[in-house]
Amino acid sequence: MKDQLAFYAFFFLLYACFAALSSAQDFDFFYFVQQWPGSYCDTKRSCCYPTTGKPAADFGIHGLWPNYNSGSYPSDCDPDSPYDASQIKDLIRRMQEKWPTLACPSSEGHHFWEHEWEKHGTCSESILDQHSYFQAALNLKNKINLLQILKDRGIEPDGGNYEVSDIKDAIKDATGFTPWIQCNVDEGRNSQLYQVYMCVNTSATNFIECPVFPKGRSCPQEIEFPVF
Repeated sequence: MKDQLAFYAFFFLLYACFAALSSAQDFDFFYFVQQWPGSYCDTKRSCCYPTTGKPAADFGIHGLWPNYNSGSYPSDCDPDSPYDASQIKDLIRRMQEKWPTLACPSSEGHHFWEHEWEKHGTCSESILDQHSYFQAALNLKNKINLLQILKDRGIEPDGGNYEVSDIKDAIKDATGFTPWIQCNVDEGRNSQLYQVYMCVNTSATNFIECPVFPKGRSCPQEIEFPVF
């Protein structure tokens, strides 16, 4: 009987360890995505400035998205963990500055952040609670000044056209890691610099080389960097 109890105790401990390990490995890395507001607004659908006013002419955070090495990603992982603005009240001012909404109708930003937390953030809860998730994204934003990196290489948001390879090289030379560039099109169907993806480790503390890049249409060789 004692041997049987010992066996079950060992089995339960082994299962608990395996479950904990599996929980800690719910995803393989994050995409940290920043978007250029001029490109978001310079489209057929246009944009609306947040109720706090026009954002700065700078790359803004779009999201911090858990991903798998296979290229797929988890989403909407915990419906029992809704967005709660009271948990991040000390971050709101910085989020309005660094993570502004441009969606219509104009808003303060909570709907945007709610979407990001509930779709993406809940899939990292084994590592980051709600406050830690938003704090981590803000910290990553502080680590990489995309606009200054590009300006230092003569790539300005002046409505001019630039080689995608030059944009990638500028970011890689400054950070040590290869970015993925996403384009969209303006009303005249011209391709423009829209979003920059960088990869981050599972603790959301450091940039890493991307295990895989997003699937989707690549940008043409030359793209516009619109004014905002």
